[in-house]
Amino acid sequence: MSSFTRLTRAYNKAKVVPFDDTSKLILFSDCHRGDNSFADDFANNRNIYYHALQHYFKEGFSYFELGDGDELWENTSFESIFTAHKNIYGLLREYHLQNRLYMIWGNHDMVYKDPSYVKKCLSSYFEPIDGKDKDLFVGITYHEGIVLKHKNTEQELFLTHGHQADWWNYTFWRVGRFLVRVLWKPLQVWGIADPTSPAKNHKELIKVEKRIKRWILHNNEKLTIVGHTHRPRFPEPGDIPFFNDGSCVHPRSITGIEIENGKISLIKWQIATTEDGTLRVVRVLLEGPQKLIDYQRAKS
Repeated sequence: MSSFTRLTRAYNKAKVVPFDDTSKLILFSDCHRGDNSFADDFANNRNIYYHALQHYFKEGFSYFELGDGDELWENTSFESIFTAHKNIYGLLREYHLQNRLYMIWGNHDMVYKDPSYVKKCLSSYFEPIDGKDKDLFVGITYHEGIVLKHKNTEQELFLTHGHQADWWNYTFWRVGRFLVRVLWKPLQVWGIADPTSPAKNHKELIKVEKRIKRWILHNNEKLTIVGHTHRPRFPEPGDIPFFNDGSCVHPRSITGIEIENGKISLIKWQIATTEDGTLRVVRVLLEGPQKLIDYQRAKS
């Protein structure tokens, strides 16, 4: 099966979520939440991420995670990840309870494509203080793709992880998972990168982006937002509308995409130092805001 076919299938089976210019959406991907070990790339940014998550919750945003949220290649179970980042999952649960949580699976959490696995592992957790199970993400569903459809303009925004354009990480993800657990996780502690990851292999990254752009061109230049490569992308109106929200494992920062007031922006959260030496987490606007309608193409 070609990358074109895989992307088309993800689009055709995508969950449709209506929105309008009053909607507030935050898109993150590639958190790679791990077990807080030396191999956990997310651990360095977890406080930044948690602060951003709190901000968006208080401001009434809906949270969209575009895959690879949990690092289930390096880690064999969700339980160890949950224990390491319990406060984060507690906040994500609040989003879920208010129907403001939308999850997409990527290659590193591809096990979530199985509803029975999700129900078994994510519905509840054991609380040792009380000695009993407690609800977590009851009834949650993971998707391969989500289509945001504007209620008035009918403009569509296709959200997916992007590994559909990466034949190795889509078709042979089980092999990749095995190699990461056995070989690359121990070596990662010493700073040796996994060469199968497009985020760390520039040539493969370019190939993945080209395949997705070709799919966009063959689909009436549909605005498409992905993750997977960890490289933020924000095109100008008139260019191929290929967006990438980056990742949450950049050195000392996380990036994401905001949609608010009918506009789209690329943002970064990072730690900054004030004049008196105080460290604080700040939001930085990288690109935009740009009107979504500026990327609308006439129907052919």
